[in-house]
Amino acid sequence: MRTLIRKGRVVTAVDDYKADILIEDEIISVIGARLDVEADRVIDASGKLVIPGGIDPHTHMELPFGGTQASDDFFTGTRAAAFGGTTTIIDFAVQYKGESMIKALDNWHAKAEGKAAIDYGFHLITTDLEDERVPELWRVMDEGVTSFKMFMAYPGVFLV
Repeated sequence: MRTLIRKGRVVTAVDDYKADILIEDEIISVIGARLDVEADRVIDASGKLVIPGGIDPHTHMELPFGGTQASDDFFTGTRAAAFGGTTTIIDFAVQYKGESMIKALDNWHAKAEGKAAIDYGFHLITTDLEDERVPELWRVMDEGVTSFKMFMAYPGVFLV
């Protein structure tokens, strides 16, 4: 799918100009003046700012805590985010005591599968970091996890 945004105002750290933007399969492929390309969809952005989608790096979809659960799941939460201009979230996946980090990440992917309206990634809340779990850090990093949260509070809930 090719989408062409025509005559939008693009503002960067060093420039402010009118441009056309070609998006191919959800990725910006070309930004330029008066692009001569075919597109499945053309949007006239004359007189409008064209800005990238926002990233929310701290979300809690379906997060269980203290006997309750966050009210949003990946279906409702990502749709609300999209309506507000957010196109990516980084949600907290929880590893429970006795569970591998890999299993925890798989569980959170399953919660999002087929429900998320936008892109997503995960932080991992680690609650069981015994010696045998340490090698799993490399595996979940290979799967895209770039940050980990370890609690020093909430004994019996999230405390490592």
